[in-house]
Amino acid sequence: MIRIVLAEDQSMVLGAFAALLDLQADIEVVATATTGDAALAAVAEHRPDVLLTDIEMPGKTGLDVAAELLRREDPVRVLIVTTFARSGYLRRALDAGVAGYVLKDAPIGDLASALRRVHAGERVVAPELAVAAWDGADPLTDRERELLREVTTGASNADIAKRLHLAEGTVRNYLSAAMAKLGAQSKAHAATIARERGWL
Repeated sequence: MIRIVLAEDQSMVLGAFAALLDLQADIEVVATATTGDAALAAVAEHRPDVLLTDIEMPGKTGLDVAAELLRREDPVRVLIVTTFARSGYLRRALDAGVAGYVLKDAPIGDLASALRRVHAGERVVAPELAVAAWDGADPLTDRERELLREVTTGASNADIAKRLHLAEGTVRNYLSAAMAKLGAQSKAHAATIARERGWL
């Protein structure tokens, strides 16, 4: 029996996945979670074989959760299931040690097969993403990504400087560098480009 924790912030999708996976004779959903923090807690409590998680969730993302589990040297295998067919997300997922990355629009049989393969020690990547993963490397530094995430909240340079304990001129310089790398006309445009490519 493959024991899984299922993490997904949309209740309808969570319920559908849980019901469909429970129909598989060799798969048992031992817990569900709707936030990244809850997913980490469920993994710690239930010690599943596989964590099946979305990327976008309140608080910690699925990628944050995978990175934290890697840091903890937790043996659980992580399978990302998402609507985001973006090479930037896949690269970050692989860096975070995930064992698989599949898309939500795949048939449930494919998802069950991916779970079995991940449980068996294989790495599974949606075919449409495998080629794209090697294109479009992320040119941003960690600090540039951090500042662009702040931009997506609507924060001004002054707000960002205060929040991150930086000089306002330093914030401006980092954002200018990010804009230049992305060919963006504004910091908001740079943040949008980076988010669309899966780099934030």
